[in-house]
Amino acid sequence: MSAPLRIVVLGAAGRMGRELLQAVAAHPACALHAAVARPHQELPPGTPRAASLEAALEGADVLIDFTRPETTAAAAALAASRGVALVVGTTGLTLEHHAALRAASAQVPTLWAPNMSLGVNAMLWLLQAAATALGEGFDLELTEAHHRHKADAPSGTALRMLEVLAEARGWPLDEVLCHGRQGQVGARPARQIGVQVVRGGDVAGEHTALFLGDGERLEITHRASSRAVFAQGAARAAAWIGAQPPGLYTMEQVLGLKK
Repeated sequence: MSAPLRIVVLGAAGRMGRELLQAVAAHPACALHAAVARPHQELPPGTPRAASLEAALEGADVLIDFTRPETTAAAAALAASRGVALVVGTTGLTLEHHAALRAASAQVPTLWAPNMSLGVNAMLWLLQAAATALGEGFDLELTEAHHRHKADAPSGTALRMLEVLAEARGWPLDEVLCHGRQGQVGARPARQIGVQVVRGGDVAGEHTALFLGDGERLEITHRASSRAVFAQGAARAAAWIGAQPPGLYTMEQVLGLKK
């Protein structure tokens, strides 16, 4: 049996960071190599804490990063220079941040997903299949809900779902996307994908895609009741990506849904 992969968790003191520490510890193919947090932030007792990201990457195999876009871009460049693979769940990335991940992927295996939940990534596959099978006779709508502290809207997961639906229809997303509706908007165009955003409470994440036809309606919903599901998916991705060559990967590939 091969030795567990040595994992570094960046932003380990945050809400997601603590979930990641537990998920890495629980995964049989992973071992926590080091945790990185700001000096004033506390970590769970016994956590191997590194003084800096540079120190943490020494001897590491995979870096897991669920922080902020600017932090992710810098961390990706540093990890790539040290030959450390990347698993990134940071959302709100700009084209510049995505370019940083692509640059890293030329040197090390790099996986980015706006949502690491296994269920969400299975849902993305189902959305593509349903949108293709049902055709343009069914209108497309998407709703998403998250906790009151979430900063970006729509969520990164919702944006990925919208991209999948538009790609299945062969539509440019920026031309057909409708963010909410108000006033005398008139009849709904056939070539449109609507998205509605809800924020409040402690909702971990809920996404529903609606395929609305004449006489029937299909709804595909994913509900997360805990952030733990995102961390568990990240640990599974880290265990998988450690055996891959340099390149840019997705969670669909981790699940075997896409080559």
